[in-house]
Amino acid sequence: MIEIEDSLQQAAERAGSKLKSAAWSVTAAESCTGGLVAAALTAVPGSSAWFELSWVTYSDSAKQSMLGVPQAALEQHGAVSKQVVEAMAVGARVRAGSNLAVAVSGIAGPSGGTEDKPVGTVWIAWALIDQVESQCYQFEGDRHTIRMLSAVEAIVGCVKRC
Repeated sequence: MIEIEDSLQQAAERAGSKLKSAAWSVTAAESCTGGLVAAALTAVPGSSAWFELSWVTYSDSAKQSMLGVPQAALEQHGAVSKQVVEAMAVGARVRAGSNLAVAVSGIAGPSGGTEDKPVGTVWIAWALIDQVESQCYQFEGDRHTIRMLSAVEAIVGCVKRC
């Protein structure tokens, strides 16, 4: 587990360096990670220069009211879907006025998985001013491991996009 925590810290430091160099700001919208992305980014000294704010929108109603996720997307696709995570990222970026937003929604377990979306299914999206990209991951491990790996991938994706 120490390796994952080191990877998270290193990814956050790389993201901070790239964001600072680009004079960009970042925001986060998280569900299954419960604030791990924001915690890792703000653990970097000087992060106030490039980290705007974050939301932990665990419930569907919070995703709707705080980030503007359409109810139809939640009903048709579920909270753990491309449509919802992309709407979360776009909503966070627009509301924060940041250059980049990252959003995470997944099933960390140990329960809650289905045949179509087993435990470990995590969608991550990154929104820039003119585009949004997302990717589905299937992580293995216990709840803590899935959440940590999700946070690492979310931040690594930020590094790639700034």
